[in-house]
Amino acid sequence: METKKNYALPILMMILLFGMISFVTNLAAPMGVVLKSQFGVSNAMGLLGNMANFIAYAVMGIPGGILLQRVGYKKTALLAIAIGFVGVLIQYLSGHAGQSSAMMVYLLGAFVAGFSMTLLNTVVNPMLNILGGGGNKGNQLLQIGGSFNSLMATFTPAFVGILIGEASKARITDIFPIMYIAMGVFALVFIVLWAFSIPEPHAERASEAIGNLMSGVIKFRHFVFGAIGIFVYVGVEVGTPATMNLWLSDLPSVGATIAGSVAGTYWFLMLIGRLCGGAVGAKVSSKTMLTVGSMIASCLILAAIFSPSSILVSLPVFKSSATGALSFGLAQVPINAMFLVLVGLCTSIMWGGIFNLAVEGLGKFVPVASGIFMTMVCGGGIIPWVQGLVADATGYQLSYWVMFAGFAYLLFYALIGSKNVNKDIKVD
Repeated sequence: METKKNYALPILMMILLFGMISFVTNLAAPMGVVLKSQFGVSNAMGLLGNMANFIAYAVMGIPGGILLQRVGYKKTALLAIAIGFVGVLIQYLSGHAGQSSAMMVYLLGAFVAGFSMTLLNTVVNPMLNILGGGGNKGNQLLQIGGSFNSLMATFTPAFVGILIGEASKARITDIFPIMYIAMGVFALVFIVLWAFSIPEPHAERASEAIGNLMSGVIKFRHFVFGAIGIFVYVGVEVGTPATMNLWLSDLPSVGATIAGSVAGTYWFLMLIGRLCGGAVGAKVSSKTMLTVGSMIASCLILAAIFSPSSILVSLPVFKSSATGALSFGLAQVPINAMFLVLVGLCTSIMWGGIFNLAVEGLGKFVPVASGIFMTMVCGGGIIPWVQGLVADATGYQLSYWVMFAGFAYLLFYALIGSKNVNKDIKVD
C-alpha cells in the first residue's frame, strides 16, 4: 500500500515564496526615497530601481514559460530562488560600494531580482496547486498564498519607512535588515525544496510552433487591447502608491515612516478588495467589475489632483518617535493621500477581470497569451517612471494625470475594447 506523502513543509515554503514575490517587488518603489536621499537624484531616477525590477518581466516572461516546459517545476523554482538570492545580495553589496558606483550596483541587483520574480510568478501558482493535490484543496492553498502575498505588500513599504526614519538622511545601509531577511528566506526555501521529492507534472507540449501561436493570438483585437490593459494596469497599480510615498516623504510634516505606512494601507485595501471580489465574483461579471473599478478609480484620482493639499485628514498609521519608539495611531496627512489610498480597493479586482476578458474565446492560444501577459507586467516599471518624469516637471499632484489616463484606458477596455470581434478565427 502506497503511503501518501506529507508535503506540509514544501507547501509552507511555497507560501513563503508567495510572500517573497511581493516582498522583493514592493521593496523597489520605497527604495526610491533612499536613492533620492543618498544620491540626490530626481523622482524619475529614484524610481529606476522599480523600473529595473519590472523590465525583467519583459525580458524573461516568455523565456520563463519555455524554461518551465523544458526543465520542469522544481528545477525552475530552484533556479528562480538562487537568482533571487543573488539579486538581493547584489543590492546588499551596493551598500558597501563607493558613492560613484553604488547606485549602478543597486540597479543591477534590482534587475537580477526581477528575473527571479518573473520565474517565481511562472512556477509558484501551479506548484502550490500541485502540492495541495489540485481541486478545492489546491485552490484553498492558492488563496492562502495570495493573501500572504498581499500581507507582505502591506508590510514592506511600512517596514522600509520605519527603517529609513528621516527621509533626508536615508541610506542603502538602513535597509540591510530587510535584505538579511530576504536572503535568509531564499536560502531556507532552496534547501527545503532541494531536499524534498515533490510531484512533477508533465508540461503539455503545444502541437503547433510557438511562432504560429504568437502570430495567431495577436489577430484577436480584444486580446491585443487586453495585453495593453495588463501593461497599463500594473503601471497604475504600482505607480499610485509609489509616487504617493515619494510625495509624502518629501513633506516635513509627514516623513518617510508615516509615508511608508500610508502606502502600506493602499496594499492592505487591495487585500480587502480581493477578498470582496472573490466573494461576489460568481455573481458579478468581469466586465461590470472592471467598469465600476475603473470609473471609481478615475474619480478618486481626479479628487486627488484637484483637492487642496492644505486640507488634512487623520489616517491610522505606524509612527516613530524621536527616540525611535514605534507606535500605532492617527497621523495628519493631506486629503489627497486618502483618495489615493482608496484607489487600492479599485485596483484589487482588475487583474483577474482583464485576464478573463482578454482570453475569452482564445482556445488553444491561451497558454501563449499567458506568456505575453507576463511580459506586459513590465508596465509596472515603465509607467511609474514616466509619472516620476512628469512629477519632476510639474509637481506630484499634476503627475497623477498619468494615472488618470491609465484608468481611462481601462474603462475603455471594459466598455469597448474587450468585445471579441474575431469569432471567425479557428481556436481548436
